[in-house]
Amino acid sequence: MKRAKVIMNNNLTGILVEDDEGFHFKYDDKYLESKEAEPISLTLPLQKERFSSKILFPFFDGLIPEGWLLDIATNNWKLDERDRMSILLATCKDCIGAVSIEKFKEDQND
Repeated sequence: MKRAKVIMNNNLTGILVEDDEGFHFKYDDKYLESKEAEPISLTLPLQKERFSSKILFPFFDGLIPEGWLLDIATNNWKLDERDRMSILLATCKDCIGAVSIEKFKEDQND
């Protein structure tokens, strides 16, 4: 299982998980209660229930570099180009825009 913290504007927004059933995203309860809460994407509106998908949500997949930048990332970190979650974790800690992705510390050995 791979897990990622989803950070927006330096605030923990939610948790993204990949497991045997697919991908899941859930907004953090404290984030939902805050006055500054806003959805990270129009396709992922604010809600307490988790979102689930067999494939990586298009919003997160869109954060992954393309073309020659993707080639550099997969070659340098020896990542499978089809392992979208690993690429997201390796390349999206400092994205352009308000959202960034951080790996959980206890998942470092995965």
